[in-house]
Amino acid sequence: MSKILRTGPNAILSKVVEYHGFIFTQGVVARDLSGDVAAQTRDILAQLDEMLETHGTDNTRLLQALIWLKDIGDRDVLNEIWSAWLPQDGAPARACVQAVLADPRILVEIMLTTTK
Repeated sequence: MSKILRTGPNAILSKVVEYHGFIFTQGVVARDLSGDVAAQTRDILAQLDEMLETHGTDNTRLLQALIWLKDIGDRDVLNEIWSAWLPQDGAPARACVQAVLADPRILVEIMLTTTK
């Protein structure tokens, strides 16, 4: 049976799950919720870089991204930062939707699937 590696598990989720070389992240939100969508997005991408590095991969191996925005009107700001973070010709399959998030201060949440 193949091993499932769970990083930072708690009662309801794991920060990262690794299985057969695939990496699945939790939905990541900014550590400081007082920032605007640009600040929150930058913090989230930094956290994702750390998570991927811990599992021996990086943003050159992205397969899929799920992005939730409190206000879809912030999509252009998000896309500017997101595009700068992506490797050239390395964009994953992606969905980006407006959603009611768990805390009204959360402006963006991002979840990734990658491979090693």
